[in-house]
Amino acid sequence: MTDIREADLAPSPRLKRVVFRHALVTRVTHWINLICVIILLMSGLQIFNAHPALYWGQFGADADKPLFEIGSDESSDGRLTGFAKIGSATLNTTGVLGVSANPNGEIVERGFPRFVTLPAYRDLSLGRRWHFFFAWLFVANLLVYYVGGIASGHLRRDLLPNRAQLQPNAIWRDFVDHLRLKFPRGEEARHYNPLQKFAYLGVIGVLLPTMILTGLSMSPGMDAILPWLVTLFQGRQSARTIHFIAANLIVLFIFVHVAMVLLAGPINELRSMITGKFVIYPEDGHA
Repeated sequence: MTDIREADLAPSPRLKRVVFRHALVTRVTHWINLICVIILLMSGLQIFNAHPALYWGQFGADADKPLFEIGSDESSDGRLTGFAKIGSATLNTTGVLGVSANPNGEIVERGFPRFVTLPAYRDLSLGRRWHFFFAWLFVANLLVYYVGGIASGHLRRDLLPNRAQLQPNAIWRDFVDHLRLKFPRGEEARHYNPLQKFAYLGVIGVLLPTMILTGLSMSPGMDAILPWLVTLFQGRQSARTIHFIAANLIVLFIFVHVAMVLLAGPINELRSMITGKFVIYPEDGHA
């Protein structure tokens, strides 16, 4: 989530130039979002562990046939084995999902392992408190980002694809460049390419609002105020399932995003998100 401005802060008489790439509001909301998302994901898994199964509908009509389930079985020799079931397919996930070790090394039944949940020990009440507090902080921070992005023109100028970028050949070329790990250099590095724009718009325009709306629809208090939310998602259990899927897509985005930052040049990329300044080399094409 960046602001890419055209004005140079310190043009160099030689090759290197320093441009102002990220506005203050973008940088601040980016790091707050990162903190919120990490805590929301970990506390969300703590909540999920209380009933590690997903259904469709208002109450989960087929309670004995969940769409997704994490659990454990006891083998003939008394050992616990973990499994993850998607529809009719069952995977052995012992040691990771369903069954994992506690701090004492004892093998116990547990949906997601302790190192990815907040708190690490079993405490649904505390996990809910962490989740709800940072959920509202996340919503407030996202609103600041939206308002700041609209006011500055960042959302329109930097994230909306132009006509040339919507051409199939441009999208295909960008896709091939990503597969080849060929990143924009020089002047091209100052602007988002088509796949970046689609990815960012998908996250801030679809996934994050979906997470917020499905989260609200699972709250009995909010159901009384906004009953149409439950109808929109075809029931609270459906909303929980969509919430879980959206969360996993956000995790996927984060992994890809971090990988791209590391491959494109982590020092330059991180500096631009901390100070707003980004170094480009327009003549030799090295950034």
